[in-house]
Order: sequence, then C-alpha cells, then structure tokens
Amino acid sequence: MAQSGPPLLLINPWIYDFAAYDFFARPLGLLYLAGWLRAQGYAVHFLDCLGSPHARTGPFGTGRYPKEIIPPPPALAGITRRYGRYGISEAAFRERLDRVPTPAAILVTSLMTYWYPGVAAAIRLARERFPGVPVILGGIYATLCPEHAQQHSGADRVVAGPGEAAILGILKEATGFAPPGPIVPDREDLDSRPYPALDLLDHPSFIPILTSRGCPLDCTYCASRQLQPVYRRRRPRAAAAELINWQDRLGLVDAAFYDDALLLAANDHLLVILEELASCKRTFRFHTPNGLHARLMSREVAGWLKRANFATLRLGVETTALGDARLDAKLQAGELEAALAHLKEAGFAPGQIGVYLLIGLPDQEEAEVAASIRRVKELGATPILAQYSPIPGTTLWPQALATSRFDLTADPLFHNNSLFPCWPEFSWDRYTRLKRLAAG
Repeated sequence: MAQSGPPLLLINPWIYDFAAYDFFARPLGLLYLAGWLRAQGYAVHFLDCLGSPHARTGPFGTGRYPKEIIPPPPALAGITRRYGRYGISEAAFRERLDRVPTPAAILVTSLMTYWYPGVAAAIRLARERFPGVPVILGGIYATLCPEHAQQHSGADRVVAGPGEAAILGILKEATGFAPPGPIVPDREDLDSRPYPALDLLDHPSFIPILTSRGCPLDCTYCASRQLQPVYRRRRPRAAAAELINWQDRLGLVDAAFYDDALLLAANDHLLVILEELASCKRTFRFHTPNGLHARLMSREVAGWLKRANFATLRLGVETTALGDARLDAKLQAGELEAALAHLKEAGFAPGQIGVYLLIGLPDQEEAEVAASIRRVKELGATPILAQYSPIPGTTLWPQALATSRFDLTADPLFHNNSLFPCWPEFSWDRYTRLKRLAAG
C-alpha cells in the first residue's frame, strides 16, 4: 500500500542498567507493529537507540553494546557497580531526531521493567524535539507496570498487552487518519499479518523469526501469559517463506528463533519448516537464544537440528532439581540426560550446547545451583547462569515480595536481576563462586 497517511516515529529506547549484552536481541514486536502500520498507509520512521554496531566479542554478530557511564538513579545509589546508558549516544539520538519529519504521533516500546529510565529519557528528548506530538507507550514495561508507566514514563497514553488490536483506533483519535484497511489484524491467523519491517534496522546481521506467539506452559517465574495470553502458531510453510524472503532481501545467513516453545509438536511444525527450506535448497545458520524444552528433544529432532545447521543451542532447564523443588513443568527424571545424549549423537559439540540455569530465585539455596552446574557439566554441556528478575503478576511474585530485601512494589528499579533482589543473604563472593564454577 502507498504510504499516503501521516508520518509516525517509532522508537526503541536505550537500556539503562549495570550490565547488558546483545545476544540476538532485536525489537521484533516494534518491527511487527511498524510493518502493520506501514501496510495501513502510515509513513513509518524508526529510531533504534540500540542500533549502533557493537564491539563484536561474541560469535555471529553478538556482542557488547556501547556503554556510557552515568549516575545511577537515587534508588540505586548504594550499589557498588557502574550504571550506564547502553546504545547510541544522546547526541546521535538528537541528530537522528533532526532527520525525521515532524510525526503525527510517536510510538515507543519498552522491555524490562527496570529499564524504564531509558524509556523516560527517550520520550523526554523526543518531546523536546517535537513538542505537542502525542506519545504512546507499549511493550513489556507498559504491560506489567501500567500505573507506574503512566506516572513516570512521560507518555500521553500507555497501552498494555498486544498493541496491534488497539493502536489504529488510538492513532485515529490522535491524528484523524483512518486507514482503508481492516482496523485489527486477524487474531487467529498470524500469517494474515504483514512481515515485521526488518528493512528498517540500521545494522541487520541476522533474521529474527517468530513462528508462534505465547507459550503453552505457565511457569511460576515467567510473564509470557500476561504478554501473550493465547498460544498460537503460524503455518510452517509460511514461516519458511518469510525466512526465504528476508534472505533474498537482506542477504543474511544467520537466523534466530524467538519462540517460547519451538519444539512443541515438532513433526508438524519446526521439522516442516526445516524440510521446506531444504527442499528449496536454502542454507541458514540457526540460533535459539530463548531456549528449547529439553523434554521435547528427541533423536529425530536432534538429527534435524544438526542437518539444518543449528549453531547456537540453548536449553531452558532452569534447574536440574526435580519434584517439589521445580517451579515449572519443563523437566522430569532422565529427560535432560536423554536430550543431551541425542544432541551428542547427532554431532553437536559441548560448546554448542548451553543450558540455562536460573540463579537468584526466592529461597534458592546455593547448594542447589552448584549441584545443577555440576550436573550439566557432567553431561557434557555448558551451564549458563540466568539471573532471576521478579516480575509483577507472576505466580512467584508474592514469594518474591516476601523474600526480597528491597520493596519491589516501590520502584521497578528493584526488579533488576543484577541486584539479586530475592537473595536476602546475597554477596558478590557467593555469586562469584557460582560463576567460576560454571565457567571452570
């Protein structure tokens, strides 16, 4: 569709934190929204605060974001770590704003709840450049902490939950423009929606691909059900066609699956995608940063992953403890051992297989984490420590409130996983011991 509608500015804001690393991270939700709005006739402009080239110390274009040390917020003043703004400089942000025609509305996304200072900073500077232009905030922080976002982000409107269903009505109210297409995309048919606007990325180095939305599980520590209440999958051949489309347009080989449950019913979904790509003689190098369910890793699936050139495998195990010690339904006795055996038989090297282990859970004993690390190493895989962040609205939230040494309801800054907020007896020595055990 010709872009006859008014211009819009979409912003992916900075990360404000003690630590941040780009592990196949792109603002895919915002890019989906950009594709949908462009299809409705809006002239979409995209400003990515995280879009600068990184110091590529990791494989396949992953690496550290540029960091500028800044004073921490008052609530974090006592933390003895260096706080910073990750991404492009403030001067570069202003320069890019100057190149954008005055928009009819500004749409800003948000990720971690405790990254909201970056959201507020981006909105403040955008308002300085475009006074009077309405600002609409969506994304994860806006969904999980809508009242806080309304009070502290600087946005005129906060949209909680999936934004596609509501955004055209909001924009019509704000701009007066009514697109000729349907007001909402077909919620049941994910393939009726336009592709995400990956062509708007400044430095595309891989294809982020989502073949489903939501998750069939409801783990106590996870907010997936709040963000996407219904689990839906795309038609596998349509997902394969999208990969081929972006490879043709962007010339990329690497692709990262963002699905929460990629291996669910793999014979009817993922393996169909891989078979379709093979039949078209297409070669990719795949990565799974979100983690795969170990219990779904059959011998057949492992073989397909190897033949299809999966280079970065992550299994979402969280803990090797079984029974009442688990906070999810991801693992039963023998399933991790079987999964890793299948991957080894398929030809994967230990360094290619990472196993996520959650650390910093409420009431979690150091001995449990250490035992999980040792077990993963015994099985020939690489333990990767994933620091727990308490999330409002999850089943584990009340326990997090009860165990945290911070008032988690007072400020989302205290959700920061770098603080280990739910380990009342936290010490850097304790964390360092576990980190060295995982790396050794």
